[in-house]
Amino acid sequence: MNSLNSIILSLAIAYAVLGVLLLVACLFTHLPWPVKAGAIVVTSAFYLVSFFATHSLLGWSTDDPLPPNFKLLGARIVEPHSVGDDPGSIYLWVEAYDHDNFPSGVPRAYRLPYSAKLADKTEAAVRASADGHPQGGRTANTGTGNGGIGPTEATPAAIVATGGGDPSGGGDQLDPSTAQSQGLVFSPLPPPRMPAKTE
Repeated sequence: MNSLNSIILSLAIAYAVLGVLLLVACLFTHLPWPVKAGAIVVTSAFYLVSFFATHSLLGWSTDDPLPPNFKLLGARIVEPHSVGDDPGSIYLWVEAYDHDNFPSGVPRAYRLPYSAKLADKTEAAVRASADGHPQGGRTANTGTGNGGIGPTEATPAAIVATGGGDPSGGGDQLDPSTAQSQGLVFSPLPPPRMPAKTE
């Protein structure tokens, strides 16, 4: 099964081939050189734009870092399988929140490397949401911006995921998604912070 990255790479290569075909066509036509050069530049720019723009396609899970603060909308845990050397994944569907706990309104799916501890904490957060207690999350390097801890970290019932990464991996080197999953915190979603009323 092709991954999203291979699909994106295939699209980029397809645009590159079209650019080469355009170059060949320009060499054997009698159009003015400024027109030929402009066509080549525009075609090249569009295949580069398409390569980077496809990372923002909604509906596909991404390996990009999670937002610093978010609401957990859903999750799917895929456990490791020895058949096919599948290391497992944890998919989170989240909506980013700003520092005042207001939602962005744009849900996004993220993929984290599987770990048993992170899977347990994710399942607990999903169960809490299903029981009517919406769960928020934040990454470990997020504070209040005022030298303090974030609201989710201060919650006593916080569910802290301290494990993560590929179970087959070794050494001290961690990729960003693995490092992030090790510091992921789930807790009851705090209410929005409203601005102070003026008299």
